[in-house]
Amino acid sequence: MSEQLRAAPLLAIVVPCYNEEEVFPYCLRELKGLLGTMAGDGLIKADSFVLFVNDGSRDTTWKLIGDAVAANRCVRGLQLSRNEGHQSALMAGLAAVDETVEVIVSIDADLQDDVNAIRRMVEAYRAGYDVVYGVRENRETDTWFKRTSAEVFYRLMASMGIRQVSNHADFRLLSRRALDALLRYSECNAYIRGLVPMVGFGSTEVYYTRAVRAAGESKYPLRKMLALAVEGITSMTIMPLRLIAGMGFCICVLAFFATAYVLWRKFSGNTASGWPSIVLSIFFMGGVQMLSLGVIGEYIGKIYLEVKKRPRFHVESLIQNNAPEQ
Repeated sequence: MSEQLRAAPLLAIVVPCYNEEEVFPYCLRELKGLLGTMAGDGLIKADSFVLFVNDGSRDTTWKLIGDAVAANRCVRGLQLSRNEGHQSALMAGLAAVDETVEVIVSIDADLQDDVNAIRRMVEAYRAGYDVVYGVRENRETDTWFKRTSAEVFYRLMASMGIRQVSNHADFRLLSRRALDALLRYSECNAYIRGLVPMVGFGSTEVYYTRAVRAAGESKYPLRKMLALAVEGITSMTIMPLRLIAGMGFCICVLAFFATAYVLWRKFSGNTASGWPSIVLSIFFMGGVQMLSLGVIGEYIGKIYLEVKKRPRFHVESLIQNNAPEQ
């Protein structure tokens, strides 16, 4: 990258929150301390800040954010009008960042991502990179099922031609021009992990060890992980539709040979028939048709949502502390 270091940037850390009252005090303490240390070392500007995005939490998360804003000039809060989901809340936070901000880092509130990796991300930005991915070096804190399912998911996405970084979630750094490019993608069904590699610009990776959740419960159970996988596949590729076409072609070939076999049996005079073959063929073709209709319906549903051009989120309020420095 460039031989000359970029100047210390104005940094914004965007943190989506949903029912995070238990972990919020730990997250606030860690990120505040990090900003203070990095500003003291001259890595970032002193007026860098953390933006907490409340995604329609049902607990006291928004009150805690409001208290943190009132007590700290380096904290801001964004309240969505209702729960929109993690990806929409993240996009809302990214879109709300001032144009004066030069570098934006997104991280989850659960502190499983190493906040100290943000320092290395900023150093990579100053070295000339516009996109820096936080990549999990190992997943020893995850269950065997979660590790295995994640590996299968990344391999499946790669086999379908979807560009994304393996073992990377939504812990990343974006420069201002990379963020502006990302925000030009206006689809409702946004899969950010697949969109970021599409914006281009120079990128690199920062590796870290994933920790256990600091407090509270995971907001991504199996149901939501499966929904995210379906969202990613149907938003980023039409490969499932092509697989259906290929499967239909194979079935047609098999049907051709089956027809030839039946005609041969008929003209040879040996036409003893049995119901098992009929029942199995009905169930097989019925299952194939229902599966195909389900996949096609998923894509039609995506089209239905996109053509209406409904907004992805509504912002209820944006708060910050404008009190002068003491």
